[in-house]
Amino acid sequence: MNPARKQRLILILLAVGLFTVSVILLLIANRNQVNLFYSPTDIVEGEAPLDRSFRAGGVVVHDSVWRDTDTLAVTFTVSDNLSEVTMTYTGILPDLFKEGQGVVATGTLNENGIFQASEVLARHDENYMPPEVARALEEARRRGQTPDYNNAGGY
Repeated sequence: MNPARKQRLILILLAVGLFTVSVILLLIANRNQVNLFYSPTDIVEGEAPLDRSFRAGGVVVHDSVWRDTDTLAVTFTVSDNLSEVTMTYTGILPDLFKEGQGVVATGTLNENGIFQASEVLARHDENYMPPEVARALEEARRRGQTPDYNNAGGY
C-alpha cells in the first residue's frame, strides 16, 4: 500500500472512530432526558422506574380527589380501567382538572407506589384526550376490561 493511501485510510478510520465516540457520548448524555409514559397498569406491574422522572396518566377516578385545607397539596387516583395509581401534587392544578377527566402528570414514583407529580396537565377541550392516555385505555380494553366511558367524562 502506498503511503498516500495508508494516510488517507488512517484519517478515515480516525474520523469514523471520533464520530462513533461522539454519538455514544450524546446518547449517554441524553439518556436521562427521555421522559417515557407509563399507564397505571404498567406502574402497578412494576415496569416504571423508581429513580427517574416519567409521565403517567389516565382518567381521574370519581370521588378520589382530596385537597389539604392548609396547603396546596392534592391527592387523587388515576385509572386506566384496569389498575389505579394514587398521585400527589403540590401546587395549583389546571382549571380543567376534575374527576372523570383525562390527565397526564410528570413526576417520580416513591417506594410506596405513590406517584409524586411535579406537573399535571389536563385535557383542553371536550373531545381531546392525551394520546398516551387514549392508548392506555385502549390497551385496557384489549386486555378484556371494557372502559366505562360514561364515567370517564364522555370518552
